[in-house]
Amino acid sequence: MSSVTATTTTPGPVRPAPERTRPCLDWRLRFGALSLIWGFSFLLIKVGTQGYAPFQVTLGRLAFGTAVLAVAMAVRREGLPRGARTWGHLAVAGFLLNALPFSLFAFAELTIPSTLAGICNATSPLWGMALSLVALSEDRPTRVRVAGLGVGFLGVLTVLGAWQGFAGLDARGTALALLASLSYPVGWIYVRRTLAGSSHSNLSLTGGQLLLATLQLAVVTPLFTTLPTTFAVGPLLAIAALGTLGTGLAVLVQYGLVAEVGPTTGQMVTYFVPVIAAAAGIALLGETLTWSTPVGAVIVLAGAALTQVKPKGTP
Repeated sequence: MSSVTATTTTPGPVRPAPERTRPCLDWRLRFGALSLIWGFSFLLIKVGTQGYAPFQVTLGRLAFGTAVLAVAMAVRREGLPRGARTWGHLAVAGFLLNALPFSLFAFAELTIPSTLAGICNATSPLWGMALSLVALSEDRPTRVRVAGLGVGFLGVLTVLGAWQGFAGLDARGTALALLASLSYPVGWIYVRRTLAGSSHSNLSLTGGQLLLATLQLAVVTPLFTTLPTTFAVGPLLAIAALGTLGTGLAVLVQYGLVAEVGPTTGQMVTYFVPVIAAAAGIALLGETLTWSTPVGAVIVLAGAALTQVKPKGTP
């Protein structure tokens, strides 16, 4: 859940929003709520996969999230974007920022704890920094940011227990979670190159993006899964919460935060997500941690923070 320009968990293109009436709820409370929502998302994925196939979890998540944005668009009287070119770019963005990473995390959590998935998600700023140095000419490397990459990936090796030969680690599940984290910055670089100058609003673009991602999963899911014979209530409620809160409502809250306090403060949510994910997994799912996991997570977050340090004079 990373981005090059905004928070790691943003599933849609963010750009400065026009000023609106001041929200009733203080931005710090909304910041805390957003951290909790995204932190608990990994627990909800885990619960969802206990009753449904990963593709079904992702399809349900996207469908509920799209429904929330559809309601918000109706309330604000905003329509979907126009133009075949824009829809083509949104289809790619929906795949890279929603359909692919959501599915990868769901498959990963079949075999790894939700705590580890949340920590893997925290590597997104590291991937984003590494990719932006190559793909975005305006992001010039500095010693601090390069050092952040080194520190961050040292933290990844610590989480994975590299000195023990990765003993006891589910390599496939961990690799899927890391690939999911990599997908976010790849998608963000694509968005910056193709949709940054769009005249459509954030809400309109993201509504179209989630709609297309939902359609992509609607095509894929029947090909690789079968309709459940029974519908587990608990996992279904987890999927509904994951979609309405973690995908739909969270997007609306985050856009408001970015517009009010800026992307730099908004992206700090990233550093609270793995902490909350770990606490939720341990407290509610009975997951366990070795010392290397929280220590490595702290190192990862420190490295990620360093990669976000901008050169002096940069706005």
